[in-house]
Amino acid sequence: MASNEWGNRVAYLGPEGTFTHLAAQELFKDESTIPYKTIPECIEAVAEGQVDLAIVPLENALEGSVPLTIDYLFHEVNLYVVGEVLSPIEQHLMVHKKQVANWDHIQGVYSHPHALAQCHKYLYYHFRGIPLHQTTSTAAAAQFVYQHPEECIAAIGNSAAAKTYDLEIVQSKIHDFHFNHTRFFVLSRSNQRIELAEREEQIKTTLMIKLPNDRSGALHQILSVFAWRQINLSKIESRPLKTGLGDYFFILDLLEDENTPMMKGAMEELAALGCSVKSLGSYFTYKQHSTKD
Repeated sequence: MASNEWGNRVAYLGPEGTFTHLAAQELFKDESTIPYKTIPECIEAVAEGQVDLAIVPLENALEGSVPLTIDYLFHEVNLYVVGEVLSPIEQHLMVHKKQVANWDHIQGVYSHPHALAQCHKYLYYHFRGIPLHQTTSTAAAAQFVYQHPEECIAAIGNSAAAKTYDLEIVQSKIHDFHFNHTRFFVLSRSNQRIELAEREEQIKTTLMIKLPNDRSGALHQILSVFAWRQINLSKIESRPLKTGLGDYFFILDLLEDENTPMMKGAMEELAALGCSVKSLGSYFTYKQHSTKD
């Protein structure tokens, strides 16, 4: 890192061998990474001070956003995004080495829901009717297969998980589309930013905005706040407020630093319009080069 101010404890969605683990290892080579079983546990770990940072999945190019991450950041904690990682994703079908000869007769496939969805076409054409079992992560699926050597079952995950849990990859790159990437957020209690080598030059700011009630054209007004200032949006998405049907908040990714005069002016105008705004801070993007060993 640029300095030692962050400490050396980084939570990630475990167990060892997840895509989140690989992203954490690449970004924080000399830090202590600590696995947690679920996304909320990772987020709570940094919120409660058990760790200095947490890295969690946010969005996949094929399956879209991870609602649990977004909703938890909006409803449950006050944390900041201090960096993001963009990682290539390669999904492989793996079995216990005792079941290699029988892999085309597997009786169940285990993986994270996003991974199963990313491989929908492959599973439909090769294992139609075979039960698909959801796990908390791809590595948790690989670990389960390793722990049940007598069962003819398979996991979907990366090559690091296969190596970690001594499984055999019987079909490589089974995801349905070639461009398969995932965004990961790096979270902290303090609103600072990671500045490492090989980062993207473009800075981002993520805002979570609740519109004023019962105002016609409110969303148009919000977007106009950024449009006339020529602040580009790279993403806008809505999520339920969990207060009733039709109630939503919006997540905006803006290609601007929150500390610039234009952004400060935009925040003041949003407040004047009656919006409730939660800023997750400004941050840089880092590209993970590979998910291979």
